[in-house]
Amino acid sequence: MKLQKASLYEIKRMAVGSAVLGVVEIAVFFVLWLLKIVDRFYPAVIGTVGGIGIAVLSFTMLCLAIQRAADTQDQKLMKSRMQLSYNIRLVIQAGWVVAAFFIPFINVIAAGAPLLFPTVIILALQRMGKLVTPSERKNSDVPKTDEEEEADKLETFEV
Repeated sequence: MKLQKASLYEIKRMAVGSAVLGVVEIAVFFVLWLLKIVDRFYPAVIGTVGGIGIAVLSFTMLCLAIQRAADTQDQKLMKSRMQLSYNIRLVIQAGWVVAAFFIPFINVIAAGAPLLFPTVIILALQRMGKLVTPSERKNSDVPKTDEEEEADKLETFEV
């Protein structure tokens, strides 16, 4: 199944936001390394990069699952597909954290923290008013940016 333009747009925002938060995380671990609180710096970098990859993969899988579910007419089948997608994504994320725990050159904290980045990004976008429906935006007095204008032209998910 091919990703819709709206999905690609959201995945791109998630990847960029995760990368920004990843740089912040690496900077924090660098300071901790300078203060001799952590003994090695590179495991934090490896953990952060891997965690960001898993987080973006998980978000991409969520977008695909939503598209697939939206194409389904049977509510029971739709619910079971979404549940299966959730379970698979959860196993992948848990597997990453377990692997990071057992692999000595990966910092488990640095590996697990990026899995929370998509939630943080979504909350930040909501707080800034950048994650609203086009109808909510039409009723707002705030002028749209060029990026928001382009996003309004993208397809939306409807069930």
